[in-house]
Amino acid sequence: MMKKVYICAPLGGNIKENLEQVKRYTKYALICGTAPVVPHFYALCLNDDIPKEREIGLAAGLSLLWFCDEMWIFGDTLTEGMRGEIRFCQNLNIHTKTVKEKEIQKVLGGNAL
Repeated sequence: MMKKVYICAPLGGNIKENLEQVKRYTKYALICGTAPVVPHFYALCLNDDIPKEREIGLAAGLSLLWFCDEMWIFGDTLTEGMRGEIRFCQNLNIHTKTVKEKEIQKVLGGNAL
């Protein structure tokens, strides 16, 4: 059975660009042999600029952490939402790992999607 890995990365701000980055992170996790859990894709059907919809997406993402084996943290910025997800993992004793860009490029080769 594949390890279930929660993808923790920035979403807010430039949502379009951040979703493109999350696709790279998801591909990286897949190629590494895991089953990635990617709550960012909720932004394709919810509006992150509407507080109620943002809260729905955050709550749904946190509910997925309960069955994940690890959290992988991506990106150069830790947003408030990411900090909340990381605290939640710490409370559940779920292992977290920071993945650097050079590791992604080693597996994916450059910025390929």
